[in-house]
Amino acid sequence: MISAISAYSNARNAIAPAGPVEKLGAAADEFARVMGQTDQAASAVMTGQGETHQLVQAIAEAELALEAAVAIRDKVVEAYQEILRMPV
Repeated sequence: MISAISAYSNARNAIAPAGPVEKLGAAADEFARVMGQTDQAASAVMTGQGETHQLVQAIAEAELALEAAVAIRDKVVEAYQEILRMPV
């Protein structure tokens, strides 16, 4: 029984996602963080607790993050379409 458990554990580690999948998750977390900071900066400016130049900087960062997310999405869709075109 113990050998079966250790074999399962070893097999699970062998198929665990690595590299690109983890980086994609980290990129998504970073995207969410940047968008959250932009929301906070906008709220602060609207309530008079923040400065306009901080909001402009946050919006510029959000724009770059959005462009990167769209580029990644486009590459994923392109790869998926390429897989669909492969003969079976």
